[in-house]
Amino acid sequence: MAVNKKKYGVFLYILSLIYGTIILFRNLLFDFNILTSKEFSVPIISIGNITVGGTGKTPHAEYIVRLLKSEFRVATLSRGYKRKSRGYIEVETDSKVIVVGDEPLQIKNNNPDITVSVDENRVYGIKNILSDKGKNIQTIILDDAFQHRYVKPGLSILLIDFNRQLKDDHLLPYGDLREKEKSKIRANIIIITKMPNEIKPIERRILEKDLRLYPFQNLYFTIIKYKNPVIIFHGKTSAINYSFTKNKYDILLITGIANPAELIKHVKKFSLSITHLAFKDHYYFKEKDFNKILNTFNNINNNNKILITTEKDMYRLRDTQLCKLIENIPAFYIPIEIDFLYNDKNRFNKQIVEYVRKNKPISSIYS
Repeated sequence: MAVNKKKYGVFLYILSLIYGTIILFRNLLFDFNILTSKEFSVPIISIGNITVGGTGKTPHAEYIVRLLKSEFRVATLSRGYKRKSRGYIEVETDSKVIVVGDEPLQIKNNNPDITVSVDENRVYGIKNILSDKGKNIQTIILDDAFQHRYVKPGLSILLIDFNRQLKDDHLLPYGDLREKEKSKIRANIIIITKMPNEIKPIERRILEKDLRLYPFQNLYFTIIKYKNPVIIFHGKTSAINYSFTKNKYDILLITGIANPAELIKHVKKFSLSITHLAFKDHYYFKEKDFNKILNTFNNINNNNKILITTEKDMYRLRDTQLCKLIENIPAFYIPIEIDFLYNDKNRFNKQIVEYVRKNKPISSIYS
């Protein structure tokens, strides 16, 4: 965490105890049906985490979208974190990022053939999606919904960052946990994300032992795959002039994500040097930030230089008139995907597809 634990450790720990008591009480209210979880007639898949910050929810959600959309009519629903609007909104490819949020806009642009919506109230959001009979949605993927217990998903997927194991962490604000590790009992599937490409068999067994899985839970391991950089400002820069396999560049790296460490490691593969401007997660860039980006880029003393950012950051950089300040910079974003280790992709795909097939509404089977 950014807070100085040496200086404020005792105070933060006391706050964590208070926070933990509140979360425990809330979960008990749901466990004893004092607060109720709504079930729906369509199969609901929830993707979420216990740890604050990036565990890879969006690329995992997009993977499941691509897996299902050829056979089923798919919708995704999230709260649209950090958007400057409220209520139910259906996302279009040309929606404003400030209205719908960066992650829903990314999902829609990468999957324009599905329904993508935002609503801070997931129950109302699902009701709105299902009320459109013309779409006849057959399954809904909830993004970042592990703590949203007002909806009862049929399949709950919990993501855990390999680099931030639950057993080594503490509750907020002393640590980064939204709730205690034992809350993983609500998950049907647990995925350890951001794995190294290779780990020794004994290391895998240690991971499995530390998780203390329940018999009904399935465990998977995924890695992040970085794709080729993509031009941000089309018509301003020609991709033909740049090769990321043959050449190296002085790079201005712009990030507004929770943990850029793995991205930095990847970018080093085609960099002579990296100048990193780091912003808060989901940060909305202001005029002073664009000026800082431009000045920093111009001060890199090499003609063989480029700007690199993430796909999520790209939408927030591009979706404002201020982007004209940097549109003449050779700027690229790096898309990411996930892949499964240990030949588990087919096993995971089968579990997801069979769940939706078995629970698809009867009325849609014949449509």
